[in-house]
Formats: sequence, structure tokens, C-alpha cells
Amino acid sequence: MTELKNDTLIRALLKQPVDRTPVWMMRQAGRYLPEYRKVREQAGSFLNLCTNPELACEVTLQPLRRFDFDAAILFSDILTVPDAMGLGLYFTEGEGPKFKNPVRTVEDINKLPIPDPEVELRYVVDAVRLIRKSLQGSAPLIGFSGSPWTLATYMVEGGSSKSFHKVKGLMYEQPKLMHVMLDKLAQSVAAYLNAQIEAGAQAVMLFDTWGGMLTSEDYAEFSLYYSKQVRSLLNTTINGQPIPTILFTKGGGLWLEAMAEAGYDALGLDWQTDIQQARARVGDRVALQGNMDPVSLYASPEIITEKVKAVLQKYGSGSGHVFNLGHGILPDINPDHVKAMVDAVRKYSPAYHQS
Repeated sequence: MTELKNDTLIRALLKQPVDRTPVWMMRQAGRYLPEYRKVREQAGSFLNLCTNPELACEVTLQPLRRFDFDAAILFSDILTVPDAMGLGLYFTEGEGPKFKNPVRTVEDINKLPIPDPEVELRYVVDAVRLIRKSLQGSAPLIGFSGSPWTLATYMVEGGSSKSFHKVKGLMYEQPKLMHVMLDKLAQSVAAYLNAQIEAGAQAVMLFDTWGGMLTSEDYAEFSLYYSKQVRSLLNTTINGQPIPTILFTKGGGLWLEAMAEAGYDALGLDWQTDIQQARARVGDRVALQGNMDPVSLYASPEIITEKVKAVLQKYGSGSGHVFNLGHGILPDINPDHVKAMVDAVRKYSPAYHQS
């Protein structure tokens, strides 16, 4: 494989010294870019875009051509794993993802297979191979998956939800059955991430988007436990090179100490978590990723610069910080505002890394 020319992200995730804070952005390949919208139109649908390795590669690389990001992140969807389990993923305009075959009964859960990533998810693995080759070592490639709990919410609800009453109902009424489902999902997610690592992903991230809607007790039992299980099954060294791991629980600021013990190299922070307090709470156990408010990118470039400076100042000196938003970029953000953010990180972060 080509030698990695910019390993700043990898080193920061491993809390090794860097000369500046690396920056990338959740959903950095997406609708805010006109070139993405063009390829999406060419694909005919979002699902077609995800399942075509060449087009997925193209949109993954687009933001790196525009901005000085320190990483590419695989363009895909978190619901590829449930789709590969036979749930029949489809998208309805304005309503988000839905499943033709939601999981509601003992029979539904017992018949769930553990997909072979090189078979049912081959299009994702092929996209990873193609992206890694196309990057030519210019920046690392981040692979990802949804967490077992987050995938379970969509699978039981049949799509997005505000109350999560179906999945929580199953969890409360039949906890043992929920554990059977989550265990299958943990095995499936680990196999999926390991296939991405084998294909060329140089870091991997677990998105626990809906962990934050649980009580503290339920988060520990039904979400974090399975994120730990995924981590324990990952192959995080390839040819002697470490593969850093990131855990992101949206709304997880209450549980940072427990998350820091889950075995991941870094924790993603949403914008509601104070990064200065977070660093004090986790100490040197993990790196931190985040956490500028995505909505601040609607502000003027001057305000964006001040917001960047505030995040950098709050984290403080030393390595172990990856600059990012506290969640994904919103679809109608002006790309020039993204450039203002990246430029500000480049300009003001080196001062925090002087020995």
C-alpha cells in the first residue's frame, strides 16, 4: 500500500504529538456540495449512489478536492447492515429511511442472519478498496458503521422515530430477546468493520446516534455494552500499523467516563458537551473529536473563525484533539463557510502544539 503522506489524524487519535489539530467533518461528502448533488442526480437515487462503488468513491473524494481536510470518510449509510440482513431498505422523499420487513417478533429476530461483508455488503468493501487506491496516500480513510443499538432502533421501528416506543417497548417487555438481537448486530457490525479495515480503512468510527435517548442504566446495558463487544472483536492492527477507533454517542455527554473505558481510542463529542470539561473528565485515556455546533456554519466566516478559536482554546494545548462538528453538516450550508472553518483550524491550531 502507498505510504500515508498525511498521518496527522491517525497520530492525534492515538494521542501522539502533532504539529496542528487535524480536521474533518461528519457528512463532509453530501448535499451541501453542488458536485455531490450532480452525482446524486446521475445515480438516480441515494441507495443507487451508496451501492455503486465508483460513484461512492467519487463523492467520498469530492470534499478533499475542495477543502484541506485531514481525512476522507467512506460514503455509505449506517443502514447497510440491516439491509444486508434482509429487511428491505428504501428511502421515501422527505421521510428518510424505511424498512419493508421490520423486526418485531421472536421469529423475526431468530431468523436474522449475520451477513458476510464480502457477499451481501461487497459493494461497500469494493468502495473502500477503490477509495483507498484513489487517495494514493494523500489522507487516511475512515470506515464506519452504526452501533448495534442504533441499528436496532431503525430495525424495530421500521424507520426513523421520535418516541422510539416500539424499540423501547421490546427492550422493556422482552429484554432477553433484545439482547439476542443486539448480540447478532454486534457480531455483524464487527465483521463489517473488520472487512473495511482489511480493504483499506485506516481508522473506524462507530456511530451510536440514538444511544442518548436511553436512561443511564439502559444505555449501559443495551448500548454501551454492545459497543464494547464490537470493539473487542475488531482487528486493529494491519501490517504492524494501528487502526484507531472512535466511538460517538450523540447525547452521550453524561457517560463519558464509562465510554472512555470501552476500549476505543477516541470519543466523539456532540456540541452540547463542554470539551474542556470532557477533557478533564477523561484525562489521558482517550482522544476527543469535535465539537463545534453544526448550526454555527450558517454564521458569517468571521463568526465561524471565532467559534473555531473557542473550541481550540477550550481543548487547550497538546495532542489528542480532532476538530469536527458536534454532528453532521446540514444540507444547505454554504461551502465557503466550511472553508472558513478549515482555514481557521489550520491557522490557529499550531499554537496549541508547540513543545
